[in-house]
Formats: sequence, C-alpha cells, structure tokens
Amino acid sequence: MMSMTTEPDILCLDLVRIFAVQGIEVQALQGLNLRVEKGELVALVGASGSGKSTLLSILSGLDAPTAGSAVVAGSDLPSMTPKQRVQYQRHSVGFVWQQTARNLLPYLSAGENIALAMAVAGSSKRTERIGELLDLLGVSELRDRRPEELSGGQQQRVAIAVALANSPRVLLADEPTGELDEATSAEVLESMERVNIELGVTTLIVTHDPTVSDHVRRTVQIRDGRTSTEVLRSTHTDEHGEEHHLAEEFAVLDRVGRLQLPTEFVGSLDLRDRVRLALEPDHIGVWPGERRASGTPAETSTEEES
Repeated sequence: MMSMTTEPDILCLDLVRIFAVQGIEVQALQGLNLRVEKGELVALVGASGSGKSTLLSILSGLDAPTAGSAVVAGSDLPSMTPKQRVQYQRHSVGFVWQQTARNLLPYLSAGENIALAMAVAGSSKRTERIGELLDLLGVSELRDRRPEELSGGQQQRVAIAVALANSPRVLLADEPTGELDEATSAEVLESMERVNIELGVTTLIVTHDPTVSDHVRRTVQIRDGRTSTEVLRSTHTDEHGEEHHLAEEFAVLDRVGRLQLPTEFVGSLDLRDRVRLALEPDHIGVWPGERRASGTPAETSTEEES
C-alpha cells in the first residue's frame, strides 16, 4: 500500500471546469476530487462526456480549471505563469496521446524524436538516455526507424519513451491503446507497467480498454464530472501457498459527504428521487423511498453498504 505520509503527485480538490457553448454553460467537472500517490499506477475510466478528458487536459497544463485546486508534481497548476507552465510541461509531466501519429514527428527516427524532446528542454547526455529508454520499452532495435516503418504498438512504445525523455515525475496517457488490437494493447500496457515499476514514475491512464485492469491496482471511475467509484486490486497467498486476486469496489465520499451509488445498484433496487437511510453501528442502509405495505425495511429489501 502507498504511504500517505508524503505529498501525493496528483491532488485535485473540488475541481470545477465550466465551458460556454453557444451561450449555454456546460459544467464538465463538478467538484472533482482525486489523489494519486507518488509511484502509483492508476487507470481513470468513464463514459463519453464524464469529464475524464477535461481532467487530463488540466493535469497536462493544456487547460485551466474554473475553480478548485490541482497540484501535480509539486506545481500548483491554476497559479502558474505561462513561463512556468512551459517548464512544467517540459520537465514535470510527460504525455502520450491516443493518436499514434500525434506523438511522433514523421520525418524523424525513433531516436531523433527522443533527442528532440531532450534538446528542447536543454537536456544533455542524450545518447545514453535514448538507449536506456528504448531498451526499457523493448524497442532498442527500432532506434533508426521512422514512424511510418513502425507498427502502431511500436509507435506508442516509442511515444512513451519520448514522454519520459526528461525524467518527468508524472506520466499522463490519453487512451494509449485506443487504436490498437487486444494483443498489441497488452504489450503497450505491460510496457507502461514496467516503466512505473522500474522508474517509479507516477502514471495516470485514461482508458476504455477493459484489459487495463490486469495491469493496475487501482481504477477510478468518473461520472457526471466527479469521481464516483474506485476498484482496488490486491493479491494474497493463503495457508496452502495458493495465490488469490481480490478486487473490491468502493464508492467515493467527497469532502461534504456526497457519494454516487454504482449505476447497477441504483437500477437493481429502482432507486429514484429520494431514498430512505438507516444508520447502523457499522454501516448505512439504503432503500427505495416508497413506503412498503408491510414488514420493516431490513426484512423486505436489500441493504447497500457504504
């Protein structure tokens, strides 16, 4: 389990982002809270329009929140000057886009793409660093090839190397496997997992890819502009030496006590408008708001625990 004694590498508190679309205000983020500890590998999932892409744009320094706070790798994003934002993007955070063609310059080789990122940031010892990164990503033999000579998965692994060129504390990836088949997606995710383990870089992946659960311990779901649930995965060995994998789902409680029940829970009990609550010694019971003709709530309905 990650230590909570140090400052997290990503900390968002009550984050709000409002866009004006044809004179109508659209609230993409509605008081979102997110904490990612140093060295964590986290997947961020959510339906289209849930706010996950907006969040990633803010964390990468490409956009600014309307309200709330966001601190990444020790940088307070809303208060940064334009010059500080450039330095932040060059040194503190790396970014991988979904579109493979967007990550690499087509007229440069894999090695030259990495070298360019280092040159822009004023880094030295490029030759040694390029070799280390390409080797880590398993594409060292592709150093002199241009993007058009690489497969989609190879391009994305080179793109990860480019994002890591200047040793950022945080790596952000927007649907890095969105254009890849299942087998190639697994290879890219394995590469990101290896980078996280060997370099200790904090990694946040926005994805729809269901196979991501095999590579992360924590999955955060965004719904309606707020973090709604988290799935935490762990492994333990029983007394017979057999390994077991566990996945627990948690609802996220924000700072004012709000939470979103999982959609399948709401649908199963047909919860709507109002619900009834009961405070028990070690849990809270939730029932549909309509009164029942007979029996007590605990006797006639299913409890949801939080």
